[in-house]
Parts: sequence; structure tokens; C-alpha cells
Amino acid sequence: MRKLPLAVALAALLLSTATLAGTAKPDDKAKPVAAPDAALLQPQSSTSEGAVTVEGKRIDYQAVAGTLVLHGSGDKEDEPEVSMFYVAYFKKGAAATRRPVTFIYNGGPGSASVWLHMGAFGPKRVVTADDTHTPAAPYGLVNNDYSLLDASDLVFIDAPGAGFSRLIADDADKAKRAEQMKQRKKAIYGVDGDGHAFAQFITQFLSKYGRWNSPKYLFGESYGTTRSAVLANILENDDSVDLNGVILLSQILSFDTSIDGPEFNPGIDLPYELALPTYAATAFYHHQLPQQPAALQPFLDEVKQYALGEYAQALMAGSRLGDAQKQAVAEKLHQYTGLPVAYLLKANLRVSGGMFEHELQAATDTTTGRLDSRFSGPSLDPLGKSSEYDPQSSAISSAYVAAFNDYVRRDLKFGQGQRYRLYADIDHWDFSHKAPGVQGEALQSSTNVMPDLAMAMKTNPDLKVYLNGGYYDLATPFFAADYEMHHLPIPASLDANISYSWYPSGHMVYAHLPSLKQLHDNVARFIEQTDNVKPH
Repeated sequence: MRKLPLAVALAALLLSTATLAGTAKPDDKAKPVAAPDAALLQPQSSTSEGAVTVEGKRIDYQAVAGTLVLHGSGDKEDEPEVSMFYVAYFKKGAAATRRPVTFIYNGGPGSASVWLHMGAFGPKRVVTADDTHTPAAPYGLVNNDYSLLDASDLVFIDAPGAGFSRLIADDADKAKRAEQMKQRKKAIYGVDGDGHAFAQFITQFLSKYGRWNSPKYLFGESYGTTRSAVLANILENDDSVDLNGVILLSQILSFDTSIDGPEFNPGIDLPYELALPTYAATAFYHHQLPQQPAALQPFLDEVKQYALGEYAQALMAGSRLGDAQKQAVAEKLHQYTGLPVAYLLKANLRVSGGMFEHELQAATDTTTGRLDSRFSGPSLDPLGKSSEYDPQSSAISSAYVAAFNDYVRRDLKFGQGQRYRLYADIDHWDFSHKAPGVQGEALQSSTNVMPDLAMAMKTNPDLKVYLNGGYYDLATPFFAADYEMHHLPIPASLDANISYSWYPSGHMVYAHLPSLKQLHDNVARFIEQTDNVKPH
């Protein structure tokens, strides 16, 4: 989940920088090991059972919380590199070859999957306030009426270094261990290394649990959609694993569409155009428009047309835009965003996400949420240029953190004596990417994985893609995702393989309960229509 400009893209897409701490449990029988990470060299697992009621239907399941060990490639294929943590839920009594399996992960990059696990599709859901700050503990953990277990077995995966996943440096010598860890980070903490790690995890999982002949799906959120494009191409064309579907939530495939810090990428005006409908939706929600429209959807249709028409033409003119034209555009933007005309003129008609979040409700020293712009909070610096925190993240993160820490140890029986990391300890993320067809080294440009998804769709023309997003998402605006999909380099015959759904919610669509129900129903229907298991 993104937060800051591309210049600091490592921090982009992060919800927070907190970590989760587990309670250590002494073990009198513990024996000394040869190296600090020796315990990570073998897969671990803990099995439990439970039941969930999904929209009135009871589903009994087996849960497995565990790790798989990933190895290097080439001359390092015998060298363990990552202990990857997952939680899998299997419906009892279902035949593996007739039961879909969906691999689910958040973004970050380097995030644990706690958000989708505890907020969207796991059997338990943490209760949070709709668009305000959730009060402190105790937090509610309830049956998830909209768990995806009615449609598919589920595998929640923590990225390398996050959750209980760990990079492995197994040399006992301190200096050699430090060098090992440095090399692990270099190999894995990047667009391509991350994609290959997830691909190796999935193929191992298919073997371990006998799921090679099951219908298979990927579900990624935020940077997880970037990963899904890379991962789909690797699975399809390196591992010969055809997928039934790729489900994308709060998508970003091309970082040239990012509204986080476009001022550091002058000459690229596309982010401002694609963010305008989200600015308009947010101003509509907070009643900051000079004239409040009667309904959101017709208003957004009008704004989208303006964004790709007159607004795009004005920005393309650059310094050639005349004063009268500039004034007219500023007045129109005022009607659509609620921002003062004078401010829009001073901003040269270009307002970044952080600027909008800071200014929309500046009259009351209030900052608007980034991940979900329905949220608001007191401004940290009323005189600042951009927002300095995300009120939505501050409002709900503690609930997710506490709920999962308790649930994983109490119900899943895993993690005693271990620390659960919300994010991996990443000091550098390699955003360079070698797209399909590129010869030699990776191109040095903004990350763009649209060619990867296109390649997966062309080499598997039956692959279906389902894009979901929220109207109030200022991290990955919905119109930017829509734009990316309509610019994939695929033949027109494959356009029908892509479907779309938008929700009156934010980046974490599921944080809004009515949207969670709609998301569940839509995704369950998508799986049912594409799993190739007949009859249903």
C-alpha cells in the first residue's frame, strides 16, 4: 500500500511501520543450535479445526499454519533462502481436484497478509468502525459472514521477511551471516526476486498438498497486484501452471499513474488526470463541493469525461496555456474538487495526493484519509504542504494487529516465542523490472508490469482477470486502474476476459461492511464461473 513519492518508493504502499510482538514461551527442552537460523531450515506446521458460517451456510474446515522453505536458483538451488509463512484453510470433505484454491497476499512491498486475512476473507473478522477511529482494546473478533471459504480453499501468504516469514542466513559466523543476509535481501527484495519467491512457494504448496489439478487463483491487493502480474507470467510461462483467474484489488501496474509525489516526475501529467475522479468522490463524500450533486455516479461520469478531455489538453499545453484558459480550468476544478481557485492556480492546476489530503478540509485543520478518504483526522501541521499521516491507517491498524496476534496463537496454535512482523525489514526495494521480451539488463524506468499480465493472458487466452477498487482510494485511484486495464497490450479478442467492479469504499474495500459483502459475492461468483468444475 502506497504512501510517499516514487523517489522513496520503498516506503510507498505501506500502511504503517509498526511491528507485532509475540509473547515468548520458555522451552525447557530446547537444545542449542549450530546457527541462529537453524530452526528455520525445516518446514513447520500446526493443524487445527474450525467452522464458519458464510451467509447462513456452515462450512467446516481444517486450518494449517506453517512454513515452507524456499531455495535459491542455479548454482544455489540447494541453498535455503526463505522460510515462508502461510495460513491455509481447507473445506472438509471436498475433493481436491474439484475444489478451487486461492492464494491471497497483501502488498507493501514486504507486507504480511494480516489485512486480507482478518478484514476480508478469513473465517474470523476483526470489527472496526466504518469511517472513524476504532476505540482501543478489547477489539471484537467475530464470525466472518463473508469469508471466501464458501467458494474456495484459501492460502494467506506473508511476504519474505514479514509475518513469521524469515530470510535465512544459516552460517554461525557473525560476519559471514551478515553477508549472507545482505545477499538474500538483494536477491529477494525487488519486483522480480519477490515474484520468483512467491512462484516457488506456490509450486511447493501445490506439491505438498496435492493441489496441482485444482482450479487456481491469485488474489493480490495494492502492491500485491503488481506482484500478481509478475507472478502470473512466471507461473504460466516458467512453471507451466495455468491459472483460472487473477483477482486484483486496488490495483497499480504502472507506477507512472501514481498520484503519490508526481511533482517529482515533471512532464508526466497522467496521475493528475486519473486522480481527479477520486478527488471529486472525496469532496462529494465530505460535502466540500460548491454545489452538491444529487448522486455520486453521474457526477463521476462527468468528471471522468472532463479529466481525459479538457483537463488533459490543458495540462498537455504546459507553459503554452494562456491565462484565461488557466483561469477557466481552475474554476472547473474548483467545482469538481472543492479546492479554492487561488490554490489551484498557485499549484499550476496540478495537485498531488498528499496536497489534496491536506487541503480539502484545511478550514478546520483536518486531514483527509489516504487509503480511505472517507476517514479524517486532526492535521499534524496545519501550515504544511502535504498530509503527514494517514487517518485511516491510524484508525484501524491497532485492531488488526491485536486481533491477529491473539488469533494466530490462541486458535491456530502457531507463533509462541516468535515475533510477528507487520512488514519486512527492508532498507531497499529494487523497483527495476525486466519485462517479458526485454533483452539484456532490466530497463531503468518507472516500474510497469502491464506487459507481464498481458503476456500471461496471451499465452493462456482462457485466463480471466477481475479488477476491483474503491471510489475513495487515494493510494491507488480507481480510474488509474481502469486506465491501465484499457491500455494492456493485448488483442481486442481478450478484452472480454477482464471484468470490473467498483465500491463506495477505499483502498481496503472490505473495511466498509456493505462493500465487503458485495466484494465477497462478486469474487465468489467470478470463481464459480471460471473454475471449470462442472456441474456445480
